Amino acid sequence: MKTKLTTFPAMAAAAAGLFLGATCQADGPYHYLTQIPIPGEGGWDYLSIDPATHRLFVSHATEVVVIDLKNNQIVGDITNTPGIHGVAIASKLGLGLTSNGRENKAGIVDLNTLQTLAKVDTSEGPDGFCYNRAHSEVYVFCGRAQAATVVDLKGQKVVATVPLAGRTEFAQADPKADRVYDNLEDQSEVAVIDGAAHSVVTNWPIAPGESASGMAIDVKDHRLFIGCHNRLMVMMDNTDGHVVATVPIGDGVDANAFDPKTKLAFASCGDGTTTIAHEDSPDKLTVVQTLETQRGARTMALDPETHNIYLATAQFESSTNAPAAGERRHRPKIIPGTFKILVYGMGQP
Repeated sequence: MKTKLTTFPAMAAAAAGLFLGATCQADGPYHYLTQIPIPGEGGWDYLSIDPATHRLFVSHATEVVVIDLKNNQIVGDITNTPGIHGVAIASKLGLGLTSNGRENKAGIVDLNTLQTLAKVDTSEGPDGFCYNRAHSEVYVFCGRAQAATVVDLKGQKVVATVPLAGRTEFAQADPKADRVYDNLEDQSEVAVIDGAAHSVVTNWPIAPGESASGMAIDVKDHRLFIGCHNRLMVMMDNTDGHVVATVPIGDGVDANAFDPKTKLAFASCGDGTTTIAHEDSPDKLTVVQTLETQRGARTMALDPETHNIYLATAQFESSTNAPAAGERRHRPKIIPGTFKILVYGMGQP
């Protein structure tokens, strides 16, 4: 179903209800539409959408679950993906690449048959990924190695390894500029990679943001949207690295998304909120909604046609034991059989 595009003045008017007395979680342009249950047990990570086939790719345990978004039905899976983090999508090539963390490999996948055509070795700890269509290459960001493995999809081979000066997170590409941008979480910087030379050009600080996770890009207006763990979304000029605006977001951010038609930027957070901000101009970002989702719903994908957002979460066991001084807080256990994809949008439920 194609969603009628709401104009920003209408969005702003709806969002204004947040400040005018009694409100509910739907105050604003986005509201809950439905959920898609995913059978089986295990954790999850990235979500990816192939806009050409209207399919959602969901990493789950040791496989990728594939959902037809026209009817929200599971239509297949990609198997033999140990420690899967997610799938990079190259729609025009009909190819994808799986990031298989436990075997230090990436799988090149036929997106039509969902069969793995080949596997290539990566650096240690493949996790995040980014497709640079300027060269038909996928950058696989390897956290433990602090490097990116560059894979030629059509040639089914590794063409470069790019050393990076920190722990890698989400990345985005600007194919016209032939640049790839990657968050270095522990350095609070963005690494800027030359796509032709396969080398780092410079690193940009994200201050006042700290410890970034998610990243989205507005290619037309040359802006990066960076989700930071000090509860800020930073809007950065990706031509020179200066921070032009920030807005507050929730706690435990993971993913970011940007919709070029509505000019909305999203930051999904583990505290059960997704902040939605409007790019009023290349130098101004305004929060229009704090969407209440569910605890743990921090991985996200956006459908550029329907403008729906998809968030993964589950139910968790409650814990009454707070960590002792100096101990790390452990992730709560997932209740088996409760994994699901939440769907939010501007259309009819």
